[in-house]
Amino acid sequence: MEEKIWLSSPHMGGSEKKYIEQAFDGNWITSLGPNICGFEEDIQDFLGEGVHVAAVSSGTSALHLALILLGVQAGDEVLCQSLTFVASANPIIYLGAKPIFIDSEEETWNICPIALEEAILDRIKHGKKPKAIIAVSLYGMPYKVNEIQAIASKYDIPLIDDSAEALGSSYKGRKCGTFGDLSIVSFNGNKIITTSGGGALIVKDKAKRDRAVFLSTQSKDDAPHYQHSQLGYNYRLSNVSAGIGRGQMEVLEDRIMQRRENHNFYVEVFKDIPGVSLLTEPNEDYFSNYWLTAILVDPKITNCNRETIRLALLNEGVESRPLWKPLHLQPIFENCKFYGKSIAENLFEHGLCLPSGSNMTMMQKNRIKAILQNVLGV
Repeated sequence: MEEKIWLSSPHMGGSEKKYIEQAFDGNWITSLGPNICGFEEDIQDFLGEGVHVAAVSSGTSALHLALILLGVQAGDEVLCQSLTFVASANPIIYLGAKPIFIDSEEETWNICPIALEEAILDRIKHGKKPKAIIAVSLYGMPYKVNEIQAIASKYDIPLIDDSAEALGSSYKGRKCGTFGDLSIVSFNGNKIITTSGGGALIVKDKAKRDRAVFLSTQSKDDAPHYQHSQLGYNYRLSNVSAGIGRGQMEVLEDRIMQRRENHNFYVEVFKDIPGVSLLTEPNEDYFSNYWLTAILVDPKITNCNRETIRLALLNEGVESRPLWKPLHLQPIFENCKFYGKSIAENLFEHGLCLPSGSNMTMMQKNRIKAILQNVLGV
């Protein structure tokens, strides 16, 4: 059988080993060292807007720290996009708070402004004003930033910008990862760049960044002995992993271009195939890194469904994946409230993520194209 084509595999650029070797040569192996500082500066320079960055062990830990910095406690409620990976909501549970899930809208597949405001008004009516909003830029597509920011401001609720999948995307010329009161990105192994596992918390003032670093290094008090006056976490990124990140930052612009080329490839594949549509930038305000190219399949027109396509690809050694199952449909969250209609549910039922790795070759793309055309009867 031919080599497997993965959905989104790591793609090294070449300089990563240099930074790792520097870490070993200087014996900077743990959560201190020049690679960490350099990596944070690289991210800050890329994002602009005068942000401050704390590099941590995952996007999930960054979200957890963001909620802590906002004072979220047991019994509080946090509004969260439903169509997203479970890591967007798990940190809410870590703190004993309650996620309130919000439906998607059809243009970007992200948090629906109408359902969001409905949820806020209803929660306030019941005496439970939400402590935060978590908005996700799904698969690299920015959410309706202006509308969501306006609602957050109107009701004075902090916004957490979950850009785990959207490093390199932008809205009206501003980078994803800068839109929230606090923002996060992920460097998991399948993301557009990786540190093998890692993430970053992005804030607008240095005091919050320093507070996040303090919390992420077990909240050690300033004392000659180990003293701890508050709960801390082992969340700091290692200097070795940060070295991988420094090398990856050098090729980030290339990776964005390659992912967008993948998307354009799929646009060409499906342009004359009725019943298949792609998640695409709604207008010129949006710039997506197209971390994953995602399609919707209308079985009434194509005479097949997304599962038929997924299994056909799998049978030929090609990985694809249904869209995230909405969190309000997950067993772990079955008792949580949901506001909206059935847009997220319909997207999940008909949506499929296609192989989008920046290291895919043209030969691999042509394999995928042949399978898609065969299953769709082209």
